[in-house]
Amino acid sequence: MDKIFLKTSDGIKLALNHYKTGHNEVIIIVHGWFMTKDSKTFTSMSEEFSKYYDVISFDCRGHGKSSGFYTFTSKEPIDVKAVADYAKKQYKKIYLAGFSLGGALVLIHSALYNDIDKIIAVSTPADFGKIENQMWKKEAWLPTLQKCELKRWFSVRPSLFSLIIHSKIKPIDIIKYVNAPTLFIAGKKDPTVHPWHTEKLYKEAVCEKRFELFDGIHAEDLYLNEPEKFMNICINWLAKTKNPAKN
Repeated sequence: MDKIFLKTSDGIKLALNHYKTGHNEVIIIVHGWFMTKDSKTFTSMSEEFSKYYDVISFDCRGHGKSSGFYTFTSKEPIDVKAVADYAKKQYKKIYLAGFSLGGALVLIHSALYNDIDKIIAVSTPADFGKIENQMWKKEAWLPTLQKCELKRWFSVRPSLFSLIIHSKIKPIDIIKYVNAPTLFIAGKKDPTVHPWHTEKLYKEAVCEKRFELFDGIHAEDLYLNEPEKFMNICINWLAKTKNPAKN
């Protein structure tokens, strides 16, 4: 695995893990709020995906080893574009897998640039302003404690100003512009982003699409709780679908 840094168009330094396993297809993994590329969850997931594709995982701004402050999807599309541009120089096909707010980012990027072959959007909110985020429920805080990684927690730097002030693209407003085949995954018991969000995006999407409802909770926890099922669904989706806009 190569560890590299990229600079975004607005001067943010992004930290990447590039798993080069000899494939001409790459999957870019985009984490959500309060996670990093080096968390145990995303390290394990990256290694699993690397059996089938090259993998690029990276820290969004304000997380891990990347610089800047996290803006809750206001400026992070710039991060995704920088990583996608890096990947386009090396690969014939590029896939995006986003989790929670990372799911919003992969849909926004695809709608803006139409340069992605396939998408996996997990626990993706339709509208940031309508996220339930019921963190007081045990279904939310118990998994958070179980994934406790103090080094990761202390690496997160949010921009509270951006949380309140900066405008954010609503995935539900741009989903009709996403042409890449998209797999939507949600958790039936998700206390953070209720499953109606992802299901609504699925229903409004006009691309080739599929919806999977897991019995679990939120984002990367769906992988942690049922890793074999999660990987099988994702790998089968990537292997069987084609993007008519790009082929």
